[in-house]
Amino acid sequence: MAIEEFNEALDWQATHADENNAPCTARIVRALAKVRDSDTATGRRIANWEGLTLKDAMPLRMAGGLHHLLLSGQDDRLARVYSGQITDQGLIDALVCELVETYDTQLLPWLDGPPQTNEAGRAASIMGGLLWVAQRAIPKLELFELGASAGVLTMLERYRFHLGETAVGPLGSPMQIEPAWRGEGAPPAPPENFQILSVRGCDVGPIDLADPDSALRLKSYVWPDAPGRMARIDAAIALASAKPPELVKQDAGEFVTAMLAEPQTEGVTRVMFHSIMWQYMPASTQEAITAEFEAAGAEATEERPLAWVSLETDPATFRHELKVRLWNGSAEDGTTHLLSHAHPHGAWVEWLDG
Repeated sequence: MAIEEFNEALDWQATHADENNAPCTARIVRALAKVRDSDTATGRRIANWEGLTLKDAMPLRMAGGLHHLLLSGQDDRLARVYSGQITDQGLIDALVCELVETYDTQLLPWLDGPPQTNEAGRAASIMGGLLWVAQRAIPKLELFELGASAGVLTMLERYRFHLGETAVGPLGSPMQIEPAWRGEGAPPAPPENFQILSVRGCDVGPIDLADPDSALRLKSYVWPDAPGRMARIDAAIALASAKPPELVKQDAGEFVTAMLAEPQTEGVTRVMFHSIMWQYMPASTQEAITAEFEAAGAEATEERPLAWVSLETDPATFRHELKVRLWNGSAEDGTTHLLSHAHPHGAWVEWLDG
């Protein structure tokens, strides 16, 4: 059931942070209840929020803005909160309210859009899905990503993955993805001739990792009490500086139309993928993409397969689920396969497919 009531949404988000080893972030989120009642433009915007507070990730929008104050060197008062030196919720409430009052005009725009993290750890699930596809279709893949943000996952062909007993990706990569592998299913193994030929991504507001200010904004959305995530962002920035990901500024629906319109080479599997972005799109866009992709899938063949890999949040359970659909002219074309559950930031993957 959707969570619409403000306090309930804050409590869920804070509890979610607590359960994922981010208690400092949880305290910042809880402090927003006091910000809501403050005589500030930011507080009034929060109090009159239209839509689903949790679905819009409103608490995490504000958490990013507050973290940015510290990372940018403008104000270091939250440093002791993020380090766990200050844990009293009343003191934190007062401090966050003071910061909002001081930086009201600066913090207000952080509410304009959802967080853009595109956490690199989620690439573990996506790669698991790609290997599953490669085992059942042609193992040479051309990929395109929706809602790519800064293109962190658009560079996944340059990452080194350790998925249980399976290793794939270039040795010596600065990005090492090694989640705890759970479940009874065997980790997928790369088939012979497995190759990612290309990866392209789109976003309505792409972030340039080569730009220091943009990179800092991206880091602001990372929970400060998650040092592993910070290290992965730094690795992504290093990779993007060496070779930027291929990104375009475009609506996801328009991007899908453009990608599917391109001639598909025989002997190559075309794959669309996305992670934790589907919920931010209008229902009309979701429906249009689904209809267009299914129509393209109906034309897929064994020589030109089509696949859809997604890691998204189940709205009923808030559990991150890896789902894959494959079209290659078989009797099971378009069937949705639930392959795994995963930690929100990639700390573990529970593989369900045997």
